[in-house]
Amino acid sequence: MARVEPPDGPEHPLNVVVTGGAGFIGANLCRALGARDGFGRVVALDDLSTGRRDNLTGPGGFTGDGGIELVEGSILDARLLDEVMADADAVVHLAARPSVARSIEDPMASHLTNATGTLEVLEAARRGPNPHVIVASSSSVYGANLALPKREDMATLPVSPYAASKLATEAYALAYGSSFDLPVLAFRFFNVFGPLQGADHAYAAVVPAFVSAALRGDPLSIHGDGSQTRDFTFVGTVVEVLAEALVRRVTSPTPVNLAFGSRVSLLELANALEAVLGRPLPRRHGPRRPGDVQDSQADQTALQGLFAGVAPVALPEGLRATVDWFLASERFR
Repeated sequence: MARVEPPDGPEHPLNVVVTGGAGFIGANLCRALGARDGFGRVVALDDLSTGRRDNLTGPGGFTGDGGIELVEGSILDARLLDEVMADADAVVHLAARPSVARSIEDPMASHLTNATGTLEVLEAARRGPNPHVIVASSSSVYGANLALPKREDMATLPVSPYAASKLATEAYALAYGSSFDLPVLAFRFFNVFGPLQGADHAYAAVVPAFVSAALRGDPLSIHGDGSQTRDFTFVGTVVEVLAEALVRRVTSPTPVNLAFGSRVSLLELANALEAVLGRPLPRRHGPRRPGDVQDSQADQTALQGLFAGVAPVALPEGLRATVDWFLASERFR
């Protein structure tokens, strides 16, 4: 059964290591923890392959800045992991090689970072002070399973190396929880979006890609007919859940969807962005991408059971915050 510690939590401020802490979700989380009571040392471990220093030190972002220590290095470096996790009460493992498309181009690189890297983090946790470990899996693990909404007890049928590597991430974490009594929680993220999510590379996620194109005056690039649906989750909501999970030391023997059951097509997303910007946005359709699933929608029953009352930021509000960040960001100038 899932375990939750009493609401008053530990007697001392929590020391937290966030792998991938200079990345999109990681930096938003570090900013939030650094500005929140009850947290002590916050270490962002990142090799800066996709993360950025200015995600932690620059202006912008959905949450406020706080005192955050950036340690540059790889999760494949066991000695470094031992050093940064020596006094950690908790580890939020977000470091990953993202993107389905990237995994198809180089499957081994995705495996090494996402699967082997997770194993290195878990081994370091086992050697260390038995920290609470939260890992990020992905809705992509459902893959070819067409049933909606996606429940955590459904068969997982990955259709890309990325999805397979994220399934390994959660499977290893839960196995360590069972085998070594390591307190673990595995979240399946669904299409997280928001400030700090870049669009300056070929593998950009759909929301930043749409926002960036719209602000440049370019057509929105849609792979396929745009009927594919996603369960978009604003990063501020994800950070709120992660922070609460840390404070209450929430664990679960099974994965937990971190999404709220929305189902929005890419065409509907484009329409929502038009409404935020107050002008029509041209679209350009291209071929479907290999490894992409048609539909994704979370069942939120398990999430609400562990985090009763948590409410998502609405899509229009999240899009507005994302647009505002793009407009304020030096990267877009």
